[in-house]
Amino acid sequence: MDNKEIALKAITDVFGNRDVSAFDRYFADDYQQHNPLFPNGTEALRQFVPNLPADFKYTPGIVAANGEFVMIHGRYENWSGKNMIGVDIFRVKDGKITEHWDVLQEEVPKERSVNGNAMFPIVSGPTS
Repeated sequence: MDNKEIALKAITDVFGNRDVSAFDRYFADDYQQHNPLFPNGTEALRQFVPNLPADFKYTPGIVAANGEFVMIHGRYENWSGKNMIGVDIFRVKDGKITEHWDVLQEEVPKERSVNGNAMFPIVSGPTS
């Protein structure tokens, strides 16, 4: 698998399928987290993911890669009671995710957007 496939499979397995064993397959032992709400390593995430609401849903959208870095634009439904649009940035080295950054903002429906545009375009499959 290339870096885009690894990052997409990891985030889909973790958040889409709630498969905490994906941390063993796709994340490095010395995984560094840059989200200030989570510590380094995967242990806190392993405990967080199973406690997501029953109606939580993750949908990946645009995927872009530049060498070791992969960015995934995704939609998080019912993340702490809100729909959020995010960009997750992963660093992938030797087939494992070694670092993660993210930027999240609450979704504004296109009907309430000044420009009338949706914040999250649905695309079919990873893009370049």
